Amino acid sequence: MTAVHETRLNITGMGCASCVGRVETALRAVDSVTDASVNFATKVAQVTHDGPITRLTDALDAAGYPAATATASLKIEGMSCASCVDRIERVLQADPAVISAQVNLATEGATIQYVEGASDPLALARLCTDAGYPAHVAPVDEGATDKAQEATALTRTTLIAAVLALPVFVLEMGGHMVPAFHHWVHQTIGMQTSYLIQFALTTALLAGPGRVFYAKGVPSLLRRAPDMNALVAMGTGAAYLYSIVATFAPGLLPQGSANVYFEAASVIVVLILLGRAMEARAKGRTGAAIRKLVGLQPKTARVEQGGATVDRPIAQIVVGDILQIRPGERVAVDAVVLEGTSYIDESMISGEPIPVGKAPDDPVVGGTVNGTGALRVRATRVGADTVLAQVIRMVEQAQGAKLPIQGLVDKITAWFVPTVLVIALLTIAVWLIFAPAPALPMALVTGVSVLIIACPCAMGLATPTSIMVGTGRAAELGVLFRKGDALQQLQQAKVVALDKTGTLTLGRPELESITTVNGFDRDDVLRLAASIEARSEHPIATAITRAGPADLLQPVEFESLTGLGVRAVVEGREVLIGSPRFMDQGSVDLSELTPETDQRAAAGATPLFVAVDGRAAALLTVSDPIKPGTAEALDRLHAMGLTLAMVTGDNAHTAQALADKLGIDHVTAEVLPDGKLNAVNALRDRFGALAFVGDGINDAPALASADTGIAIGTGTDVAIETADVVLMSGDLRGVANAVEISRRTMRNIRQNLGWAFGYNAVLIPVAAGVLFPFGGPLLSPALAAAAMALSSVFVVTNALRLRRVRATLPERQAEHQPQTVTS
Repeated sequence: MTAVHETRLNITGMGCASCVGRVETALRAVDSVTDASVNFATKVAQVTHDGPITRLTDALDAAGYPAATATASLKIEGMSCASCVDRIERVLQADPAVISAQVNLATEGATIQYVEGASDPLALARLCTDAGYPAHVAPVDEGATDKAQEATALTRTTLIAAVLALPVFVLEMGGHMVPAFHHWVHQTIGMQTSYLIQFALTTALLAGPGRVFYAKGVPSLLRRAPDMNALVAMGTGAAYLYSIVATFAPGLLPQGSANVYFEAASVIVVLILLGRAMEARAKGRTGAAIRKLVGLQPKTARVEQGGATVDRPIAQIVVGDILQIRPGERVAVDAVVLEGTSYIDESMISGEPIPVGKAPDDPVVGGTVNGTGALRVRATRVGADTVLAQVIRMVEQAQGAKLPIQGLVDKITAWFVPTVLVIALLTIAVWLIFAPAPALPMALVTGVSVLIIACPCAMGLATPTSIMVGTGRAAELGVLFRKGDALQQLQQAKVVALDKTGTLTLGRPELESITTVNGFDRDDVLRLAASIEARSEHPIATAITRAGPADLLQPVEFESLTGLGVRAVVEGREVLIGSPRFMDQGSVDLSELTPETDQRAAAGATPLFVAVDGRAAALLTVSDPIKPGTAEALDRLHAMGLTLAMVTGDNAHTAQALADKLGIDHVTAEVLPDGKLNAVNALRDRFGALAFVGDGINDAPALASADTGIAIGTGTDVAIETADVVLMSGDLRGVANAVEISRRTMRNIRQNLGWAFGYNAVLIPVAAGVLFPFGGPLLSPALAAAAMALSSVFVVTNALRLRRVRATLPERQAEHQPQTVTS
């Protein structure tokens, strides 16, 4: 069976939002493609297919939107003969992203052409390394693929265009603004010479900085798939050609209509280039979150090898390598601590600013920052398997996804440019028929204004730019939207259902309180109990031992009675620990502890009794404690207008006690995993759209069934894979952050779409001159160009406001302090 691939392609040649539908149509026409989604903001296509990638690239070439390719240079070790060359070339060419691979034995290098977005140099180097030929990436020039360089190049082009356009604008428009200047030009150089100067400068401008519009626009017209560049090319071309006729053959034009519009063609190009430069700079900032995550990856690591420590490129690290992490360094890959203790800043993963203590056997995550201690670690996950690589992959997938709302936008933009062309032709025809003489110049001005002012780009950018910034900001707060449409679904939620164990609570029992009677000392009783329970592996016994002192006693005659408790002798004293029934068997009087027992049990705690030499000594209560920050998170969700529900397999009494303490509105208890699924469906039927929060394998069906499944990042892989949203820390305040970002992002998208559609709906008729019969003005092509340029800039700049979204609740220092036991 042919393997199914998920491939990302960087698409070139897309000039406006209407190109998105054409690229998707071309890709979906390939028989091996099952799904294709194109993001105009990132110029990335995500394709699900089961055939060679060349089918995709050929289809894109034929459609006029070729996939971007890149070249990687590798340095390869261990090659000894021509057969090694052949073996490496076959390994590389087997990668679906590779177009060609050439390996040179003499230089010990490889030059690989691959489809940009579908792979990267590090992944290609790892293919060679895994094949037994250690490889690392040689420096490559990423030039034009860099967003900053693209913006710089556009700025430089705009400046050149402005220098050429300024004299044209002054010569033509200066006379309209200052009549004396018009007379001065007429008396010194003459109007014909002025027209010739304007012609020369405008020709240079259109052939130089403005050439891009014709190079992309004319082919799109010939393919009968006009785009934004085609509109600009037709508008400026019409003004330029009309002006040439007016300059060199004015007799061909009707009397009084031999006017030149060189300044319109020049200024239009300058303003649109300026808009694109501003847009490129703004769009560069929309991907800041991804670049920040990628920048967390160290380039090299200190590896123990043959008794020495050597610096090795990250691509050459393999599972099992022993690494040294010095104070202040970033952890190279996911690993487990072998020696040393330190504090690690994991804020890039969890969003929590407090460093986490690490000791032997503790895991560390690649990209996190080591504190003041030195660590010796063993690599456990490398390359694409690391947590950081998975986070980057999830954010990229979410940013490239299409929300349901985008479907309508795509249908409109697919027909937008042809519709504008029809409107422009109708505008010219109406003005030629009904306008007073001379009608031709007015028809030209209005027709060009319609072509120039129309802006499908703003509509195309409205949704994807907001998604990019919103999901990126969410990742910085420790919230990962694994599926882009979860952004739209989550803000529609009316009820949030939560699992109990491991979600609302820590998921492990802790000693909650100690109440002593009959004159027994609290510390002495805890030491006796911890010494005995250290012999047991029961979770409750472990909780008591954890709360006890380090210097435990040695019990003798230890006996465990299943379902009842334990008995032992410590320092000559007989100690019983267990249930009321166990105490009854030992004739221990618990009457003095009964009121406290009932009160603690009503609050959901599990009571245990300690008796020493036949007398009641203490009541111990053990409970699964509520996670720090949970109460604040639930209060915030309530303030957002959400209904809260708990769905748990625990007994109804314990669940209701916890719900009363946290203010949860609805409780469904004592349910099996399939029962959770039924409970979720019942809650959805009663309250509406539902988000479910869980962490375990038994939560997977409910996470999958919910409108939005939210998994705790500290939970199981099955739960995380099933969820739509992942919280990188176990803090439930991340749920409030996720809902806030979802709501803010969708509000931002609605603002962008409202602007984009409203702009075109209002200004295209104004450009066509509908206000002129009522005494209104005609819109000049230059003003139309300015409006069009600023429309896209507005959309992208508005999306960038999402970078300022803050956590809905502040982090608290106190919750990271050791837990105390009440007495």
